[in-house]
Amino acid sequence: MVAAQAALGTLASVGRMLFRRKGRDGDTAVAERPAGAVEELRGLIEQIDALSRRNREQPEVERERELLRLRHLAGIQLAARGNGQAEFASARSEGLPRKRLPQIEPVALSPGLLRAGILRDGCLWVRGLVAPDEAARLAEEIDAAFKARDAADAGSPPEPGYYEEFVPEPQFPFLEERPWIKQGGGVWGVDSPRAMFRVLESFERAGLRSLIDGYLGEHPLMSVQKVTLRKAEPTSGGEWHQDGAFMGGVRSLNVWLSLSHCGDEAPGMDIVPRRLDRVLPTGTDGALFEWSVSNALAEEVSGDAGIVRPIFEPGDVLFFDDLFLHKTAAERSMPNPRYAVECWFFGASAFAQDFVPLAL
Repeated sequence: MVAAQAALGTLASVGRMLFRRKGRDGDTAVAERPAGAVEELRGLIEQIDALSRRNREQPEVERERELLRLRHLAGIQLAARGNGQAEFASARSEGLPRKRLPQIEPVALSPGLLRAGILRDGCLWVRGLVAPDEAARLAEEIDAAFKARDAADAGSPPEPGYYEEFVPEPQFPFLEERPWIKQGGGVWGVDSPRAMFRVLESFERAGLRSLIDGYLGEHPLMSVQKVTLRKAEPTSGGEWHQDGAFMGGVRSLNVWLSLSHCGDEAPGMDIVPRRLDRVLPTGTDGALFEWSVSNALAEEVSGDAGIVRPIFEPGDVLFFDDLFLHKTAAERSMPNPRYAVECWFFGASAFAQDFVPLAL
């Protein structure tokens, strides 16, 4: 409590922002390191909770930047403490409808049901986990983040808090993936402190922190590279893939939150609704990229389940892990873009070595 009060009292003078801001001349600047950074994990978590409560009452960009810094410091410590002994929640199929890819109501959601759905269908679809009006507001946040990035790229000052490139602690390599993320119709959540805060607040109201904690069996971690605000245009390409092909041996859970009606009028997702027990061969049978799974292999492994293109509504969530086979489903005839948030969570006991950690 003392540490949290001290952080609240000194927010205005906290100097280290861990962000690069682009000026009109294209130069970047990084603010100085703050004095007396709290390194003890419990103190960091207390500060995160205290600052989050304050920001709910009175949002401030400075506070939202500081929250990302604290999440990063806490994430570093959590990742270092992973001991490889955690276990997933025990699968509990009671309440899981027999048909493949059922639409679950939020009241039925539990760590055990989530595990059962993933082990049977590769994923679990929950209708309306986030309220539709809240989903619409998050879509507006994504538009603001994209607009701010466009301004920064053009050499103009972006709206404060909506696009500021996150800089991790010195032990982590420079983040080179931003151009690829942009090309894929995304902005990293950490590059938009305001949008990131509001996304995590929506997760909190939906009860996701306790759900994910129970599912993974340990305090969840996020990563800088795997929290993405997405605006997928009808011209977006899509290739079959399993995220495990990029991550290695992790313990993971993805929260894919739809913020708009999609799947028919806007790009959605093609999925194989069955559990796969391994990472499939990539770059074979006419696959476009060395990391992607071919259409022929996707059709083969789908078996009797077939390939499915769900119609998602704003606030729907699809949960899946690193073995789930899927791709963006976009057609040029679709009239609208699709808004979504993709947020991967990891157990510290098996966190990807090349990822930059953040605490939930």
